[in-house]
Amino acid sequence: MGQLKVKRLSWIPNAVGTLTRLAYAHAKACGIDSKHLLKEAKLTITQIKNPNLRLRVGHQIKFLNLAAAALRDDLLGFHLAQRVDLREFGFLYYISASSEKLGDALQRVAHYSSIANEGVSLSYFDGKNIGVTFRYVGVSRHLDCHQIEYFAASLVRLCRQLTGTRLVPISVQFTHYRDSMYRELIKFFGTAVEFGATIDGITFAATVKDIPIVSADHYLNKLLVTYCEEALSGRSPMRGSIRSRVENIIVPLLPHGVVCLEDIARRLGMSQRTLARRLSAEKVTFTDVLQDLKIDLAKRYLVDPDISISQIAWLLGYQEVSSFTHAFKSWTNKTPRQFRYQLLS
Repeated sequence: MGQLKVKRLSWIPNAVGTLTRLAYAHAKACGIDSKHLLKEAKLTITQIKNPNLRLRVGHQIKFLNLAAAALRDDLLGFHLAQRVDLREFGFLYYISASSEKLGDALQRVAHYSSIANEGVSLSYFDGKNIGVTFRYVGVSRHLDCHQIEYFAASLVRLCRQLTGTRLVPISVQFTHYRDSMYRELIKFFGTAVEFGATIDGITFAATVKDIPIVSADHYLNKLLVTYCEEALSGRSPMRGSIRSRVENIIVPLLPHGVVCLEDIARRLGMSQRTLARRLSAEKVTFTDVLQDLKIDLAKRYLVDPDISISQIAWLLGYQEVSSFTHAFKSWTNKTPRQFRYQLLS
């Protein structure tokens, strides 16, 4: 249990890396030579082979994106969640499996999840309905879709396994955008999935919180809670880079009009001068952040052939497709259609 202790060396969020290792093993089994993918994601084979080594969350997200492209699997994270043995979650599995009721299990998963992945903060809510929301910390949310879909599908699988029932969420929401409604997602979750939502989260009816856990073990749970509390006690709250915080605020605002420094500073509770100074300390300007963000989003959306060029223009805040085309060509020396054709051919 002593391995739960985490010594913080910097504000850069890290994770135990189970998902990266699952993706690597799957790619290898499919005949993909992943060595160059690891290098591009700034990972090493030593990190993959040693489960005791933690990985940067940003590197994990990058590797998943690269592996998904190599495998031509646009739902890689979701598919990996179907295959994983839930015991791979380690202490998070056992602390939830030993809880008395599902509500208790969800609260403990949310409370202790940062030990396993510092880049995603889970919050449990209990009211008219219950559920869990996900918030990215210290890493840019817009770069990810596979990790978050893996988390959501794994959490629903966990709830079903712990209770011995096929629980169906009231809602499943993701802030990233997909145009297609995948039938296998609907079949798995048992409900429609909302993309482009204001939050990432899963909601259940309030009554499910009292469903007993089939493997409840009060003594084991008490022991695990003690160790997890010890692991959390030496950890300071992590806010991450100001750049990632700015990016995570900007993305949902883009389709609704002009994004300006003044508005973002206000949402962060600081002056424009303070925000500009803090970005400068990270060697970027607000204009840099906004442009890089639009480039990343444009490239990600263009991978999905079901998202039209006009939709992409709207998602990035352009009122005219011609304005988006002009901007994209200035970034890449290609029109959006040329870029998409090369990607998908």
